[in-house]
Amino acid sequence: MNSPSGFRQHLLLTLNFTKKYDEIEPKHSLRQPPTAGFRIIENQLCFLAPRCISIPKMNYIADLHIHSPYSRATSKNSDLAGLYGWAKLKGINVVGTGDFTHPAWFATLKRELEPAEPGLFKLKNETAVPSPLADVPLPQGPVRFLLSAEVSCIYKRGGKVRKVHNLLYVPDFDSAERVNRALGTIGNIISDGRPILGLDSRNLLEILLENAPQGFLVPAHIWTPWFSIFGSRSGFDSVEECFADLTPHIFALETGLSSDPDMNRLITGLDRYALISNSDCHSPSKLGREANLFDCGFDYFSMWDAIRANSHDNFKGTVEFFPEEGKYHADGHLDCTVCLHPAESKELNNLCPACGKPLTIGVLNRVMELADRSEPLFADNSPEVFSLIPLPEILGELAGTGSGSKKVLREYSKILGTFGSEFELLLNLPIECIAESNSLLSEAVRRVRAGEVFRQPGYDGRFGVIKAFEQGELKKLVCNS
Repeated sequence: MNSPSGFRQHLLLTLNFTKKYDEIEPKHSLRQPPTAGFRIIENQLCFLAPRCISIPKMNYIADLHIHSPYSRATSKNSDLAGLYGWAKLKGINVVGTGDFTHPAWFATLKRELEPAEPGLFKLKNETAVPSPLADVPLPQGPVRFLLSAEVSCIYKRGGKVRKVHNLLYVPDFDSAERVNRALGTIGNIISDGRPILGLDSRNLLEILLENAPQGFLVPAHIWTPWFSIFGSRSGFDSVEECFADLTPHIFALETGLSSDPDMNRLITGLDRYALISNSDCHSPSKLGREANLFDCGFDYFSMWDAIRANSHDNFKGTVEFFPEEGKYHADGHLDCTVCLHPAESKELNNLCPACGKPLTIGVLNRVMELADRSEPLFADNSPEVFSLIPLPEILGELAGTGSGSKKVLREYSKILGTFGSEFELLLNLPIECIAESNSLLSEAVRRVRAGEVFRQPGYDGRFGVIKAFEQGELKKLVCNS
């Protein structure tokens, strides 16, 4: 596993201790993944999908947090065909649909998807989907969709305005429809794929429990300053403080791009939670910048079991950004191009040294505020952590150009045509095999896998930069080759 280094290593020594909370008696009985049967919901007899079906184990990759074209600032190419095609190129097998709360997107999902393995769906017209890259055939392997949504909860609690994003997962359209109906009575679910509701996170969870007996909720990107459960601007100090009596129903947290498992495992209060990672992509080409690795039954319920058990036996690990690349990792003030680590911010009373305005306090600072360990502690048999740089960014560094340039796109297409999917190259291919085609790329991938990278942290909405080579090093390597 990668361990903390670089920008944040020396900060592990300065810690504040998290508050301790009494155990809260749950109002709802703690659910295990439900077995087959029937349940009365809204005066209707509802069938619960059977869990006795034998689903063979397989290794697969899942990205469970994305957005549809109905979310703000999202590409029109984030339709089901676009997501399917890019999932194939990336090597991803399960993709969250995102935004099932939006009526138009929900209608699209019902129209274009059909049931596949229990709790998963497939495109009705898979064979008609063209490759997003004209010269690259789509790799083999299944791509399935899992019904997901994100809800922005904005509400007052404890004399403060709270802004928390939460992810919802359900295994069937009937459950999603009941949840949508309940949320539609509370606020506007039409104007944005990620609805903004005046709804307490605890009450959102209760709505899910009552209307989707096989659903689960995961707090999203839990450290983002503005919209998350632990955010420096509007969050809580513990899961218990946010979800109160329903806390036992929360079993997983999404780390977000600006933190990684090492950072989260500095906090004793998070020990019992599985840590999942997803891209939160607003464009299908960004799929898989973070993802989850499973070795279990290829179905919704086996995935639920694997996440809940949080064991390497079935939940093999997560693919992570190097957290410094996240756009809220460090403290700073973008207007003044000021980037600071927490110790510096504290000396400045959290004010910008250039203009005197308040700094945006980043994820690292907030983690340090709640941490009660100086080193991360992982349970035995924990899922592994694989910190990676997306392949287009590696190719951009090698080419000396932006990751979205035509030159990089041509090279990306060539490499996928040679080696298969992006994750196959980044995670699995022997370095010597890559070297036979591209020696500089093989050295870059070797360094990334080993965590031997150079990190410039992101801050106040600006992404950080992670590079495999020192400035000027590539030029020397090319001259010497």
